[in-house]
Amino acid sequence: MSRRAPPGAVVNGDGSVSFMLWAPRCKSVELILVEDDEAIAMESDADGYYSLVTDRAEAGSRYLYRTRDGSFPDPASRFQPDGVHGPSQVVDFSSLAWTDDEFEPPALAEFVIYELHVGTFTPEGTFAAAAERLSELSELGVTAVEVMPIAEFAGERNWGYDGVSLYAAESSYGGPVEFARFVDRAHAVGLAVLLDVVFNHFGPEGNYSGQFGTYTTERYRTPWGDAINVDGAGSDEVRRFFLGCLDHWMRDCHVDGFRFDAIHEIHDESAVRFLLEATTFVRTVGRETGRERIAIAESDLNDRRVVESGSSGGFGMHAAWADDFHHAVHAHLTGERNGYYADFGPIDHVARAVGRGWSYRWDYSPARGRRHGNDPSGLPGRAFVFCTQNHDQVGNRMLGERMRVLAGPAADRASRALLLLLPYLPLLFMGQEYGEERPFLYFVDHTDAALLEATREGRRREFAAFHAEGAPPDPGAPETREGSVLARPAAGDRSAAQELTLTADLLGLRRRYDCFRPAGEESPEVERQVRTSGTVLLVELSAAESVGLVVVNLGDAAAQIVPASVLGQTVWEAGEDGRAPAVVCSLGDPGCVGSRFDDTGELDLRPWDLVAAVGPRGRLASRR
Repeated sequence: MSRRAPPGAVVNGDGSVSFMLWAPRCKSVELILVEDDEAIAMESDADGYYSLVTDRAEAGSRYLYRTRDGSFPDPASRFQPDGVHGPSQVVDFSSLAWTDDEFEPPALAEFVIYELHVGTFTPEGTFAAAAERLSELSELGVTAVEVMPIAEFAGERNWGYDGVSLYAAESSYGGPVEFARFVDRAHAVGLAVLLDVVFNHFGPEGNYSGQFGTYTTERYRTPWGDAINVDGAGSDEVRRFFLGCLDHWMRDCHVDGFRFDAIHEIHDESAVRFLLEATTFVRTVGRETGRERIAIAESDLNDRRVVESGSSGGFGMHAAWADDFHHAVHAHLTGERNGYYADFGPIDHVARAVGRGWSYRWDYSPARGRRHGNDPSGLPGRAFVFCTQNHDQVGNRMLGERMRVLAGPAADRASRALLLLLPYLPLLFMGQEYGEERPFLYFVDHTDAALLEATREGRRREFAAFHAEGAPPDPGAPETREGSVLARPAAGDRSAAQELTLTADLLGLRRRYDCFRPAGEESPEVERQVRTSGTVLLVELSAAESVGLVVVNLGDAAAQIVPASVLGQTVWEAGEDGRAPAVVCSLGDPGCVGSRFDDTGELDLRPWDLVAAVGPRGRLASRR
């Protein structure tokens, strides 16, 4: 990254603008300044780079690159005010007024992640409108917002995974300056910002990178088209382009970390994997800026190498999504067994994920028809991101139903309470905190009619794997996006208020007791012992300062249980005062919070009930 100026247009300290473009496929390139209708020849070098420093451009100047085949926007454009097909615009990020000098992001072990889609988080669907609601999340107990992809995409409605201008914050959301203000506001209220980045493919409309260089390759295919070229001829410069993208979001926009989308579709057979290089780069920028930066993988590989260090043959990422927990909970609560849910169902799968991070550890997977995963033993709890809802698992359903709609409010509440009292990194999907019931549907705004029809057909084929009946909502219809905007509770909605209070209380327990959150780097790991009895899950947690027990009935019938008999030990010892540890959460009977937990007594659990108790470290008895 240090041997050249960054890709794209950068405003220099003297007011001039540097332009840098990798275009080895071009015999010549001219910079077109749109307002002046002026063409300026760019200089080339032996590595295929074209560069220019000029005082004829300034912040706000719109420009294109002209080759023998036509005029095209900059692949590293920082702003596409007229969309993916229009000219690029110079942005002076050094002129932004930041107020976050004193901000310190939470340690990874303290992350409570809130995933949001800017276009549906508010009716306005803008960065500015979303920024106005960030303080509510901070007050709730969220510590990090994970923003679904914002790279410029075709049209005005999209999930974000069709981005083509990867350096440019989506213009329909407000563009780069408004995104920077969103980040600054998040930092002002104590929230870290994670950005979802898509480095496995370009979107299907408006991608002009192929006019300039070998950014993609036909040697590999992804479900969305050609793969990114990170291991073929020219891949050194392609990698540099993507590292420059990370650099831009961290240094220019102060982003605290990233979720790397679908890393299994970043096809790479090189000796030094791109993901390791990218994660190393993210960590390096963190050290250089004095603010730790985080790399999280979206991965269904169940592969410990994702989070192991490079010296151990891994990719060095901080954490990875652990889908098994979601799938196991979802299949158990809903009874669904289609698609990948065929691998799950019995409560034992939930127990396996809770106990060690994922369920499949080189076990036979019926859905895959082969063995899957490896052993996660020894990995820290902070290496796993758990959820019971996310954009994929909700939005990739034909009707976009949330858990609350599929399994009922009580089951949704019990699964959310379990999620937030486990020593992993929890992720809440927007609206989940108060029981949002509106769907999150798949929507696009392709301007190419043939592409839009192909998208409709692709959705129909996708749902065939889940044997879904009926036709999915039209992804190109404006009302599909509108129907996905959070409804938010009305004033005086007691049910929503109770759900919010519960979420806040659960997050308060995470902060107060170290048994309910993953250990930090300098602390011993939280020990997890998990057992089941019928539909009841018992989780014993032993941390540096506290011990806890979470007992949850994931069934629609009442259950009676003596925890000590299931765990095969005396669960608690009374303290010096002779009193047993205290109940800190009870969904079925909130009045028992604060009462003492007697290990010899029987727990009467209502359907979808959860009871959690905590005592100081040292009260956990030795095993029989």
